[in-house]
Formats: sequence, structure tokens, C-alpha cells
Amino acid sequence: MGGRKRTLEAISFEVVMTVIALIALILIIAPSLVVLIVSFTSGFSLKFPPPGYSLRWYVELWNAWQLHFAARNSLLVALWATGLTIVLGVAAALAISRSRTLSARLLDSLFMSPLVLPALAFGLAALMLFSLVGLPVSPLTLVIGHTVVCVPYVLRNTVAALAQLEPTLLESSAALGASRLYTFRRIVLPLIRPGIIAGAFIAFMSSFDNVPVSLFLRDAATDMLPIRMWQDLEGKLDVTIAALSGVLIIATVALVAVMERVTGLSRRLTN
Repeated sequence: MGGRKRTLEAISFEVVMTVIALIALILIIAPSLVVLIVSFTSGFSLKFPPPGYSLRWYVELWNAWQLHFAARNSLLVALWATGLTIVLGVAAALAISRSRTLSARLLDSLFMSPLVLPALAFGLAALMLFSLVGLPVSPLTLVIGHTVVCVPYVLRNTVAALAQLEPTLLESSAALGASRLYTFRRIVLPLIRPGIIAGAFIAFMSSFDNVPVSLFLRDAATDMLPIRMWQDLEGKLDVTIAALSGVLIIATVALVAVMERVTGLSRRLTN
């Protein structure tokens, strides 16, 4: 009777989890599929199903210089923010990963706070801070703001990688006379590199797609791609934006596949 009860509970659990997983997959994949299909429309409006299929909007996207300019700005800001995020995140992870002191825990919570603080609130607070110190909004303030909100991704992945590092390796290196810098360069860094790369990838994607911080910290001359896409959709429902979304979806899937192959991205995200 007890075995039958456990079997029924197991079956119920599997059914519920399967239904939840299917609903989650539909909610995640269906909108992207709809956008991809609409991006090949031959019509002049965002209508599903499309009246016909054509590559005309991808050709129009090739000549959309405003979107090119905004994409270039987003790419540059994301690259700079990712570089700074790697330096700050790895340094912070090394400092707090093996420490059990209260100050280390507080520092860890401070670095992770951008994940729980609403991005709009942080953007407004950063804008007020820069105004108080007399730093006008510019690409520099954008890079600083994006760096702050992206540091947790590199920090958390690097801490997870450091937790899997065997302490005996460090002790053996020290016993053989290696300096801390040599040990870090030849032992620690190669072993935690996949975690750093995975965190940097997530930080780059988060910065490239960031809207709330960019809204507050950009100047009039710095057009960012997510904001430009939103403004174009709000004003005229431009089908070119669907084509651009299709390009971004395909590029993201390709990058995720590469990162999964190189670093085992899904396994690191579940650690």
C-alpha cells in the first residue's frame, strides 16, 4: 500500500512537472517563432499569419543606417562593460570565495544587489549620483551603469568555478615554491576560465539588451539598439524591426550553442 502510494505520488509529480515544463517552453519559444515567421512577410504590417513570404524586410534592414548606428553603440558599450565586468567580477570572486568573514558576506551581498534592485530604480539613482558629482550623461556613464548591473553574472559564475577548485592543488603549488601570482596564472585561471567565459557571455547579452539603465544614462547622441527598436515599433509598427529581431534571435541561438559547446553553459547555470 505504501509502495503504491509512493508510486502515485511520483507519477503525479512527473505529470505536474511535465505540464509546467511544456507551458514554460510554449511561453518562451512561441513568441520567438511568431516573430521569425512575421519577419518574412511580404506585407507592410505586422500581421500573423503573413499574407505572403519574402526577404524584402531583410533587404530593407541592410539599408537601415539608424539601426546600424544604434547597434554599433550597443555593441561598443556591451564590449566595454563586459571587459570591466570580468576584471571586477573575478577580483571580487577571488576575494570573497573562500572567506567566511562577515565583511566578505556583506561584500558578496553588495555585488549581487543589482539582481534584486529594480533596474529602473538603479538607473534613476545612478543618474542622480552622476548629476551630484558633475558627470554629464555620456557613453562613459552608460558603460559604468551597465558594468554595475552585469558584475553579478561574472561574480556568481566565477565563485561557482572556484568552489570546485581542489585546495590541495594550491597547497601543492605553494609547497613546491610557486608564488601566488604564478599559481593563479598557471593553475587557478585555466581551471576557472570556463566559468569566467560563461559569466562574461551572460553579462554581454544582458548589457546589449539593457533598456532601463540606458534610458537614464545615455545622451541624445548615443542611440541604443533596444531603445531604437522600441521607438520604431511605438511610432509606426515597422516590419524591419521584426527582421532585426529575427537576426538577433538566430544570432543568440548560435552564440548559446557555441557557449554550450565551449563552457557547458547550461550546467554552470544550474550549479
